[in-house]
Amino acid sequence: MDILISIASFILAIIILVGIHEFGHFWVARRLGVKVLRFSIGFGKPLWCWVGRKDKTEYVIAAIPLGGYVKMLDEREAAVPTDEAHRAFNRQSVKVRAAIVAAGPLFNFIFAIFAFSIAFMLGETGIRPLVGQVELGSMAARAGITAGDEILTINQEKTPTWGLAIQALAAASVNQGVVDIQVRNADDQPARRQLDASQLGDISTIDNLLEHIGIQPQRPVIPPVFGQIMVGEAAHQAGIQTGDRVISADGETIADWVSWVEYVRARPGQTIDLIIERENQTVPLMLTPAEYERHGEIIGRIGAANQATDELARYRAEYRLSPLQALDAAITRTAEYSWLTLKVLWRILTGQASVQNLSGPFTIADVAGKTASGGLVHFIKFLAIISISLGVLNLLPIPMLDGGHLFYFALEAVRGGPLPESWMENGQKIGLMLLAGLMALAFYVDFQRLFG
Repeated sequence: MDILISIASFILAIIILVGIHEFGHFWVARRLGVKVLRFSIGFGKPLWCWVGRKDKTEYVIAAIPLGGYVKMLDEREAAVPTDEAHRAFNRQSVKVRAAIVAAGPLFNFIFAIFAFSIAFMLGETGIRPLVGQVELGSMAARAGITAGDEILTINQEKTPTWGLAIQALAAASVNQGVVDIQVRNADDQPARRQLDASQLGDISTIDNLLEHIGIQPQRPVIPPVFGQIMVGEAAHQAGIQTGDRVISADGETIADWVSWVEYVRARPGQTIDLIIERENQTVPLMLTPAEYERHGEIIGRIGAANQATDELARYRAEYRLSPLQALDAAITRTAEYSWLTLKVLWRILTGQASVQNLSGPFTIADVAGKTASGGLVHFIKFLAIISISLGVLNLLPIPMLDGGHLFYFALEAVRGGPLPESWMENGQKIGLMLLAGLMALAFYVDFQRLFG
């Protein structure tokens, strides 16, 4: 099921993001009088094709969903009727051609702003960034972070949840400077902490960023009391009822719900001798967790949730912005992520960061599935981040990419005339080799992640 969700989410993401990018080229070309012959999402054999009545443009969804293209009327590719020569792409001025080419990445950035705005307005629920324990001698300890601190902002960015705090720390690690952290300490007083980002290292090699800097989040102590019981699942079959409290499992005392969940997950298909408390009486039960595959790992599952407590409310945080606040935050976030993407690429090229920061289609599909499973807001944010990456990458001055075409147009403007055909041909060959090498490296990193 996880694999199917990942594949479906990946295909949906590609259709949306490639569609947005190519629609930018298509829309601006049409507005500037250039004839569009084909608008295709995907490469290879067409799976679906429709021809527009007015301008006879072909709209295609093809078999290989790893990109797309807009084919325009061009005398360099085929003979053009005399009465339509004025609509050929190659006949347009440098400004018009540059506007059409730049429109694709520009629409990616516009979409990212729109997606972030929607996500911020919808809001999300998370866990308040309350610090539980700080490891002695760790980066967090040297920064002055102490148990009981609540992280309010990181480099002036609000962090109402641990998820946003981790994102801000990850972004700060690229800048390699001092991370300014505003907290509310255990005495409910504002305080300032400073973390040296240069000590974080390459976060692509770090499994748990908080653990890496020496922080254990503060967690609520949830009693091991059953709430919802799913009919037909292992807990229901064993006779467990709402309100039952776990006393011990195989003779081992269960102190809280987290310990109970970990105990169950570690025993798929194994029978557990369970002692529960029900209406002030102890009741022995036999429970066998079902085997459940999650992200390639077999874990135990019993189909039950904990009973809600007031203690959980203190740790819950909601993050939601008004439309104007969301738009402002979305523009800022898009600019930050764009700059961050460029910095990471530069650090990879100069050997300061690992190629593990690259992601191929398998990793992107995996993340697409996980964010889709996490809810609409998470998936929308994922689309925004990937859209930014597409926009930035397409603006790189590499032949075959939009940035390469813009570079050619700049040379043409400076030179005062068309570039020699040999320049274009050699540039295309170089660009093709660079893109093939980049794709091969991304696939290699993906396979390394999958198979170690």
